[in-house]
Amino acid sequence: MTGIASALVLGFGFGWMLHKAGLTHYARIVGVYRLRDLTVVRFMLVALVVGALGVQAGLDLGLARAAPVPPTFVLANLVGGVVFGIGMATAGYCPGTIVAEIGEGRLDALVAGVPGLVVGAIGFGLLQPHVMPALTRVGGLGRVTLADLAGASPWLVLLVFAEVVAVVLVLIRRVGAAR
Repeated sequence: MTGIASALVLGFGFGWMLHKAGLTHYARIVGVYRLRDLTVVRFMLVALVVGALGVQAGLDLGLARAAPVPPTFVLANLVGGVVFGIGMATAGYCPGTIVAEIGEGRLDALVAGVPGLVVGAIGFGLLQPHVMPALTRVGGLGRVTLADLAGASPWLVLLVFAEVVAVVLVLIRRVGAAR
């Protein structure tokens, strides 16, 4: 039961942060794909850096166990990312924002978003056994991380990642200021 309670608390906290950051609005989500509002990109980049640093610190301090690394299939990941991106751009929702919008009382998320989640899950379940074997034949890297591929310390990879994110955030700010 502790696992379920922890997941609920973390999910509620994440939804609250999405709401407070204004990331549950259709215009914000679609604005990313139109390159007009990159608030979501900024939020997610900072969340990735903070989360990665927290996980690595937890591992090194013995407070956490390493999560299992699933096998990497480059083509399958690219196709999945494109399908997810098209769905998100056309609907103006991602799975997290659908739930957060329902929590805000938005009827469109409940009426259109939840059925979209269900249809997508069923569609994936039906297509996965037929499509994945072909997609996994190309670009199978096995169970690797960026640190494994680079042959470097996870902390070095995180440092480089954080620096790249910092540069991207500065560029986003400059482009936004120039408009």
